[in-house]
Amino acid sequence: MQLSSAIAAVVTGGASGLGAATARLLAASGVKVALFDRNAEQGEAVAKEIGGLFVSVDVTNEESVKAGFAAARAAHGVERILVNCAGIAPAAKTTSRGEPHSLELFEKVIAVNLSGTFRCIAHAATGMSAQDPLNADGERGVIVSTASVAAFDGQVGQVAYAASKAGIAGMTLPIARDLSKSGIRVMTIAPGIFETPMLLGLPEDVQKSLGEQVPFPSRLGKAAEYAQLVKAICENEMLNGETIRLDGAIRMAPR
Repeated sequence: MQLSSAIAAVVTGGASGLGAATARLLAASGVKVALFDRNAEQGEAVAKEIGGLFVSVDVTNEESVKAGFAAARAAHGVERILVNCAGIAPAAKTTSRGEPHSLELFEKVIAVNLSGTFRCIAHAATGMSAQDPLNADGERGVIVSTASVAAFDGQVGQVAYAASKAGIAGMTLPIARDLSKSGIRVMTIAPGIFETPMLLGLPEDVQKSLGEQVPFPSRLGKAAEYAQLVKAICENEMLNGETIRLDGAIRMAPR
C-alpha cells in the first residue's frame, strides 16, 4: 500500500505510547488518522498535533466502537489501515495468599485486549471489504494488531495478559485467511520491553536494568521503532498472516 492523503487510518489506543507514535508517523506520511481512546485530554492533544481526529471509544463496548467508526468515516472516509494498540496489563497470580485469581479481572483483560481487538478488526474488515481495490493485486486494506512477547514468554503474574496476547497472535493467521479474498492483509507485532507510559513511570535505574536484559540493542525499545514496523507492514504487500517479534532478541525469564 502506498501511503498518501488518499488513505485513512484508525489507531486504537492512539492517545499515548505505541499508538500515539504510530499515529504521528502515519500522519507524517500523509495519512488521515483517527485516534480511538478513552483518554480525551491526551487524545485531543495528539489529534491536534497531527491534524487528525480524536474519538472517545471504549473497545469493550459494541455501540461505542460502531459510533467511533462512523465518526472516523464521516470525517476521513472508510479506513484502509487499522492499528490496534488499545490494551491493559494488570498483574495477578493464578492463586495468591489463599485466594484464586479474580475471574472478573481475567475477563476484563480478555475483554479489552483480545475481544476489543477483534471487535475493531471485524468492523474495519467489513468497511474495507466494500471498497474498491487500491492496486492491481486487489489490496483493500491492512490490519495490524499488538500482541506481546508475553504471548510466548509469559512471566509470573502475567496469566491474564499473556492469555489475551496469545489470543491475538493465534487469531492472526485465520483472520488473514478469512479476509484474503477481500484483499485485506492481517499482521501482528509482538513488542518486547518498550518505552510505554507504564515503564517510563518506573525509576530510572529500574528502566536501565530492564533495558540491559535485552541482548541487542541493550535498551528499552522506542515507540517510534514500533511505528516504523507498522509503516513497513503497510508498505510491503507480502507481509500477511504473521506475528513479528520486535524485541531485540530477548526471551523473558520467569520473573
